[in-house]
Amino acid sequence: MLDIHRLIGLQKKTAPFTPGDAMFWTEPYIAKQLLATHLDPSTEAASRPPEVIQTVVDWLAARLDLKAGDRVLDLGCGPGLYAARLAEKGLRVSGVDFSQNSIDYARESARQQGLEIDYRCMDYLSLNDEDCYDAALLIYGDFCPLSPDQRARMLANVRRALKPGGRFVLDVTTPVLRERAGAKNGWYAADGGFWRPGPHLVLEQGFAYEGDIFLDQYTVIDPDGRATVYRNWFQDYSPDAIRAELEAGGFTVEGLYGDLTGAPFQAGSEWIGVVARGD
Repeated sequence: MLDIHRLIGLQKKTAPFTPGDAMFWTEPYIAKQLLATHLDPSTEAASRPPEVIQTVVDWLAARLDLKAGDRVLDLGCGPGLYAARLAEKGLRVSGVDFSQNSIDYARESARQQGLEIDYRCMDYLSLNDEDCYDAALLIYGDFCPLSPDQRARMLANVRRALKPGGRFVLDVTTPVLRERAGAKNGWYAADGGFWRPGPHLVLEQGFAYEGDIFLDQYTVIDPDGRATVYRNWFQDYSPDAIRAELEAGGFTVEGLYGDLTGAPFQAGSEWIGVVARGD
């Protein structure tokens, strides 16, 4: 039975970074939709277009002076769109992702291409690798959904995993992107779609918080009235804010860019690309 009182309560702000009822990237049906979105070159909902990914990989290889045989860690690697291109350059790549669906696809794709890539299905917040990578990547805003405690743990894990002087590369969103995207506030019913294979109702809500924190909340209601809440949190950054957080985590920022193709950062940039060195 539909719990109207719960739906009323969901219209109020929850504490920042409170998780939803479920993690959509591990639900079997939704995970398949996420993978399809990653692989769809016509949308940037989960990955950038193939030509942009190739430009990013080429720029990073040059910017970091990566040579054949160097070791690279791709955190949140998804279906291996960056990892495969890095491996094609002769780099020894390890990819980590929480989605078994994506890892299975990445492994099969690497096998078909004859690429040796170490793919692991695991939570990168539990990573315990030590002193073995020349570079670590966290691409397409994967730093932004993490809570402050999770981000601190992530930075500690990356520092430990890098060789002395190894580089950490990431990109984060700015409030400019949030202003352009706007807040979700609406609903729709569907016979099937991203969230469910059959009939369902979706309530979308966006909440802005102090400190450039934002929440996209999706309440999916099944025909039996069961409501499942999915939350996607975002921490947006200014150049000063991301620099301060990385320095507090033990990194020295070598460069800030408008994205990870090396474009210059400007006041209207929607992204900040970061190259930092582990100290």
